[in-house]
Amino acid sequence: MTCHIDSSAIAPLLKAEYTQADLAAIWQALAANQTLEFATTRHHLFPAAAAADADNTGYRYVWVRDNVYVAYAHAVMGQHTAAVKTLAGLMAYFKQFQFRFDNIINQPELKEQVMQRPHIRFDGKHLSEIDEDWEHAQNDALGYFVWLYCRLAMQTGTELPKDGPEDSPEDGPEDGQMLRRFVAYFAAIRYWEDADSGHWEEGRKVSASSIGVVVAGLKALRSLLTADTVNLDMRSALEPSTDLISQLIEQGETALSEIFPWECRTPENERRYDAALLYLIYPLNVFSQSQAEVILSDVKTSLTGEYGVQRYPYDTFWCRDFQDLDKSIQTAKYTGRERWLAERNRTVQRGEEAQWCIFDSIMSAIYGEWFQSSGDSDYLALQTLHLNRALGQITGEGHTVSAGQGSNESVEIPANRCPELYYIQHNEYVPNVSTPLLWTQANLCIALKMMERSLAAV
Repeated sequence: MTCHIDSSAIAPLLKAEYTQADLAAIWQALAANQTLEFATTRHHLFPAAAAADADNTGYRYVWVRDNVYVAYAHAVMGQHTAAVKTLAGLMAYFKQFQFRFDNIINQPELKEQVMQRPHIRFDGKHLSEIDEDWEHAQNDALGYFVWLYCRLAMQTGTELPKDGPEDSPEDGPEDGQMLRRFVAYFAAIRYWEDADSGHWEEGRKVSASSIGVVVAGLKALRSLLTADTVNLDMRSALEPSTDLISQLIEQGETALSEIFPWECRTPENERRYDAALLYLIYPLNVFSQSQAEVILSDVKTSLTGEYGVQRYPYDTFWCRDFQDLDKSIQTAKYTGRERWLAERNRTVQRGEEAQWCIFDSIMSAIYGEWFQSSGDSDYLALQTLHLNRALGQITGEGHTVSAGQGSNESVEIPANRCPELYYIQHNEYVPNVSTPLLWTQANLCIALKMMERSLAAV
C-alpha cells in the first residue's frame, strides 16, 4: 500500500517507527503551520470547512455529524470542556426545533417528506434552519449525537450545560425529555428498515452504516440510564423508555446481522463496499473484531488508493474533472447532480472516484486499539502505516483548481491543511476546494493521540 506525501513540511517527519519525541515534533510542526486550528461559532459549533470557498460550496454551514466528530476529537485530546460545549450547542438546536421530532412521532408517514425530518445541516451562527431543499433523512447524524451526548453526560453525571439563543424560552424541554424524543422518533420511523440518505447525503436506501450508528447511540443511552453517576432527574425523564430502548437495539442488531458485510442489500440500491462502515468499528464499537477484519479487508482491497480512500465504487461526487461541472451542480444535492450527469452521459469509471482523507486516520485508530489490547506488533505497524498515509494527505504547495464551469477564476488550495479529498483534475490528483475540512482535522487529531497511547504501551 503506497503512501503519497504532499507537504514538504511534513515529509521529513514521517517514520516507519515513532517515539514520543517524534510525535511531539509532528504536533509542533502542525501547530506552527496552524494545521489543526478549529474555527467555531458563538454556540461552540463548527462549520464543515474553513476554506476560502466555503461560502460558495455551502460548507460554512454546520453539519450535526461533522460536529460530533470534532467534539469527540476534543474529548480524545483531553479538552473535555470544548467537547461538552459543542454537544450543548447541538442540544440547544434540537430543542429549538423539537416540533420536527414530535410531528413525525405523531404522524410517521411524514418521514417520507425529508424536509419535515429534523434538519441535520443548519446555520450554526444563529441556530436556525436553512431555507434550502436538502437530504435531511440522515439517521446516522441523529444517532451520532445521542451516542456522544450520552458518553459526555456519563462523565459529568448530569445534563450538559445549556447553550442557546438569548430569546429561547426558559421553560424549554430538559435534556432527558429531548433524548426521549430521539427514542420515540427512531421507533416511529422504524430506523432498522428506514431508507435514509446516510453519511453521504445521497440516494435513500436501508444502510448498515446508518442502522449501526443508531444502535451505538441507543446503547450509549441505555448505559447512561444505568450509570451510577447519572442524576435522578435525567433517569426519571428517560426511564419510561427503558424497555423500548432495548427493543430498538435488538431490532437494529438483527438488521445489521442480515446485511453484514454489505452496506445495503436492497436489490435496487445494493452496495457491497462502503467506507462509512469503518465508523462502526471505531469509534462506535458496534462490530466484533472478526467482523471488523472483514470490513477493513474490504476497504483495503476495494476502496483504497494512493491518495486516500474512496467512499464507495462509482461515487460521482468530485469524480474526474468534477471542477468542470457547473458550479450550481457541484453544490447541488445528490439527486440534482446525478440527473445533470445522466443528461450529459457523464459516467464514472472505477479508479476515477475521489479519494477521501477522513478514513486512514480511523483505520490507524482501529489498529491502535487492537495493539493496545493485544500487544501484537503487527497492529502497531499497521497503525503507523495509516497514520503516515493520513499525514501524507496534508496539502503541499502549488495546488490550484478551477472555480467551476463558466468561471475564469481559479482557487488556490492553502498548504499544510487537511483536505476533504483528492480528485483527478486534468489527469492529476489535487485536493478539492473544501480545504481545510474540519472532519479530516478531527480524525487526524484522534489518530495522533491514539499513537501516543500505543507508544506509551510499548
